[in-house]
Amino acid sequence: MRSKLVLLGILCLCFSCTDQLVYSEYSALEDAQWQRTDTLSFDLDVQDTLNVHNIYINLRNNEAYPFSNLFLITTFRGPSGETAVDTLEYAMAKPNGEWLGEGRGGLKESRLWFRENIVFPESGVYNLKVTHAMRENGVVEGLEVLSGVTDLGIELERLD
Repeated sequence: MRSKLVLLGILCLCFSCTDQLVYSEYSALEDAQWQRTDTLSFDLDVQDTLNVHNIYINLRNNEAYPFSNLFLITTFRGPSGETAVDTLEYAMAKPNGEWLGEGRGGLKESRLWFRENIVFPESGVYNLKVTHAMRENGVVEGLEVLSGVTDLGIELERLD
């Protein structure tokens, strides 16, 4: 019976997902402390201008993360220099305080949509810069140090 379940699981993995990982990179944050002045930068060398892609921002947080949401400022620059700057908000916990994301114990990984169903208009190096934009309620100044973020990464998937 157990071998049948294992085989079923493998078959589900093979047929349930046609996405193909093209690029994945992470930056570790020392002592799980993200300084407001720390800009994390990722270079995507894109040669495929025909297929549809998704881009994700992956964030790993531990139990020291003090918020139920996350605000990021992203700057996405194409090979020709065109630039898009966005302020993004993501939910990190359910209303009852339970962490979203995958993982057991005190470390969770959240896969956050950045760009969905895009076809790159030109080949070349695309750059993504990410900073946090967190602040305490009622405080105008941004948080100097965001605790509990252990790693931030980016993934590029080609959709078949």
